[in-house]
Amino acid sequence: MSFKGLRLSGWAALLVVISSSAAAELKDSDCLECHADKSLTKTNAAGKEVSLFVEVAKLAASAHKTNTCASCHSDLTSKHPDDNLAAKPVNCRACHERQSESYGASVHGLALKAGRADSATCQDCHDSHEVLPPSSPASPLHVSHQAETCGTCHESEAKELAQSVHGKAAAAGVRDAPTCTDCHYEHKIETLGTRSARRISEDVCSRCHASERLNTKYNLPADRVKTFFDSYHGLASCYGSTLAANCASCHSYHKVLPSADPASTINPAHLVETCGKCHPGANEKFALSKVHMDLTTQKSATDLGTQINWWVRKIYLLLIFGVVGAMFVHNALLFLKKVSAHLRSSGRPVLRMSLSQRWQHALLATSFIALAITGFALKFPDSWLAKVMGSSEPFRRWAHRIAGIVLLVVGAYHIIYLLSTKDGRRLVKDLFPIKKDLTDVWGAVRYLVGLTREKPKIGRFGYAEKMEYWAVVWGTIIMGVTGLMIWFKMDVTLWLPRWMVDVALTIHYYEAILACLAIIVWHFYHVIFDPDVYPLNMACWDGKVSAHWQEEEHPLETPPGKADPAESLLAPLPEAEPPAPVVATKIQRPRAENGSSKRSRP
Repeated sequence: MSFKGLRLSGWAALLVVISSSAAAELKDSDCLECHADKSLTKTNAAGKEVSLFVEVAKLAASAHKTNTCASCHSDLTSKHPDDNLAAKPVNCRACHERQSESYGASVHGLALKAGRADSATCQDCHDSHEVLPPSSPASPLHVSHQAETCGTCHESEAKELAQSVHGKAAAAGVRDAPTCTDCHYEHKIETLGTRSARRISEDVCSRCHASERLNTKYNLPADRVKTFFDSYHGLASCYGSTLAANCASCHSYHKVLPSADPASTINPAHLVETCGKCHPGANEKFALSKVHMDLTTQKSATDLGTQINWWVRKIYLLLIFGVVGAMFVHNALLFLKKVSAHLRSSGRPVLRMSLSQRWQHALLATSFIALAITGFALKFPDSWLAKVMGSSEPFRRWAHRIAGIVLLVVGAYHIIYLLSTKDGRRLVKDLFPIKKDLTDVWGAVRYLVGLTREKPKIGRFGYAEKMEYWAVVWGTIIMGVTGLMIWFKMDVTLWLPRWMVDVALTIHYYEAILACLAIIVWHFYHVIFDPDVYPLNMACWDGKVSAHWQEEEHPLETPPGKADPAESLLAPLPEAEPPAPVVATKIQRPRAENGSSKRSRP
């Protein structure tokens, strides 16, 4: 038989199998012969009587209206129920894989795996046949029915929730009121009894009570989460204490009531009992202490303790700022005086930077610092840098752009300076890498690890200054190009794909981190923390350095106008200069006190 014949016969066999399977499959009408009877029931594994009645109209209105009975109950055949084989639990994973994965990790799913036949299944929460979305008012998971649905297994918890402010709000139709799944999650149902105090306070209660929208909408105190974590209980929970009280320790888990309610655990009549759970021996005076205390907003408080606390804080703030501020001003002025005296006494006759170079350096440093602060403030809007810059994102954005423009203008001027001035041309010539730099690097390594006692002799600029200078050139180009691409992304994407702007943003961010760390670790050491220049190399201010520093760091520096023989190994030797003419001078002999001349001894 040919291959084509084999293929045709295979398809025919497959059709026969499908047809026979379809013939053997249960029809919905077959199922409804029994399940249309309202009195049809069974006893489940938990010992409860369960109805097996299927209402066709409800099934047609459910989310599974296109499903057949056999598509869910695939284990049943046309012999059912005469074969006396009970239907197996429906495997929802076939269509709802992600939800089934979450359910498997929940307390219900884990209990079912452990052999707890009475554990809640998908059908217990979603219903068996009338499966509706939770947004439907008829759904058992609707906000108005959820407590009732969970209460079939958790009866006492449901009763407590119904009496609480949360349950009453949900019953009144407030959609923002927390329900069972808001606290315990939806499919991956968790028990909160074993959770840490920090997790309960952060992951559960904070969802609503740290929400500015909900606090404003329902006139709730806005500081409850913040003041809890500022308290001893909150701080202890943050440090991992398993005994620290959490929100539910005082307010209860389900029966959460306002303090004015006589049944509330935080009502004055019950505070001693509530505090005594963790603090044996607590009395009424102990229970007068407040957990949620914000001293910045308690001036209008009515109780004496809070008012005294508010005034104590104010007095100490004035004392701290007054005393420490005066100390700071005193020591700052003293520091400046001593630095000035040190610089005058040491003498700094060697000119290291010209006025133009100092101005360029000042503008470069100022724009770089502004770019770093504004850039990271934009990247991390919740950081302290962003708070220092204020709450205006447009201000941070435009401050960053203006600083970038200043940096690029300084860079452009620097290029003109290098090309058009004598000092500029000498600067780039002295900063250009040469062969000696490699030997200096190796010599510095040997000196730093102690293999030799003599460090390499450096000219006007050594390998350290040259690496830093060309890194600034490279970084300015990279940051300038990527920054302009990000700024003018609409124009850039007329010619380039959008992903190139995303790549430019990544480069811009990580190049900024590299540049900032290099400045802090490398540049700041050489100009600030180096013991020879601490607290600051003042060459950036007046261009001068001491003769001792010059001799230590740049002993081979050649004065302007003379070639550095280290720059080229093939440079011809300089011609010997003629000896300076000897000028005869008349020696003035010292006279004795009586006016007669006296010959000096050789």
